[in-house]
Amino acid sequence: MKNFDSLAASWWQLNGPSRLLHRMNSTRVMFIQQAIHNRPMHKVLDIGCGGGIFTETAARIPGVKHVDGVDVSESVLEVARAHASIDKAVHSKVSYLKGPIEDVTSLTKESYDVVSLFEVLEHVDSPSKLIEEAMTYTKPGGSIVLSTINRTVLSYLTTIFMAEKILKLVPDGVHSWSKYINYGEIKEFVDKKPGWNMSLAKGSMYVPTQGWILNNCPSEGNYFMALER
Repeated sequence: MKNFDSLAASWWQLNGPSRLLHRMNSTRVMFIQQAIHNRPMHKVLDIGCGGGIFTETAARIPGVKHVDGVDVSESVLEVARAHASIDKAVHSKVSYLKGPIEDVTSLTKESYDVVSLFEVLEHVDSPSKLIEEAMTYTKPGGSIVLSTINRTVLSYLTTIFMAEKILKLVPDGVHSWSKYINYGEIKEFVDKKPGWNMSLAKGSMYVPTQGWILNNCPSEGNYFMALER
């Protein structure tokens, strides 16, 4: 968590240490639109919201009435609350809560159309437990949307060796390759959950001239996945 506390002050600098997250935001929305089609998206839970980059974007999506953002870092939540207050339309739609999601008691189970886990699974000790917790907040007919990183040689080269060590696109040490979780591991886990299925999966790659693009190879580097209840 210390790595993310250190990013708090620069979270909303478009060309700062979190710039790849800002550039990924439109791809997140594109994936959600593909995943949920025309199903309702009135209420959103953003787990691991950080400084609120996606939380605010979700609040601006037509039809969304409220977004709850949850994060363990109080310093980044302070940044999120301050930034949301700039735009009254966003401020009226978002709430931020501190703590690991399993300790937050003020949220209603099975009440969210979409629960997001964007760039968070690779930073926790038990991704399967976090997915299970997210499932408890998803209403029938709702979806979990997530993005994370495969544990492959390619992912090490792109996200750690190149992005951290060589190009300095993200702070050194922010990723731990041993915590990366393969696409197939999540799919196998979800397949064993009654009433749940993986409805969509896409690979993603950062191209400097184009930004983040989606592809049909979710088992190599970064990837998005939608789980439907």
